[in-house]
Amino acid sequence: MRKICGIELKGHEAILTVLEKQNDDSFAVKAIDKKKIALKDSENRECIKEFKKEINDFFDTNDISKVCIKKRSKKGDFAGGADTFKMEAIIQDSDVEDVILISPQAISLYQKKNDADVPCELNKYQHDAYLTALTGAKK
Repeated sequence: MRKICGIELKGHEAILTVLEKQNDDSFAVKAIDKKKIALKDSENRECIKEFKKEINDFFDTNDISKVCIKKRSKKGDFAGGADTFKMEAIIQDSDVEDVILISPQAISLYQKKNDADVPCELNKYQHDAYLTALTGAKK
């Protein structure tokens, strides 16, 4: 089965959700132990290496074939912080071959067109990561 990881980068954390493609081409939420991975200190090389190892281990353990990252603005009121862009680069350089960025507008449009509801087993903070994975699954 194909597994897709949706990621929202917020502050110094990567918020994770994993979807598994079913035989009927629908997607089900896969239970995961680790729902967040933090970049403890973005100025410390060892912390950056630790984040990279942790994210790659997560992708390997969960057999991820595609990663979808929610895009953030580069400037303006809703611009992402420096740590989020550093984490994004590390994830794009991960061992997963298919890593894409999904805009908030594409997520919103997908949600409206498909009447996508978030499963109750997810924590509230995982909702955007879930919708990102769901939107990216169709790309």
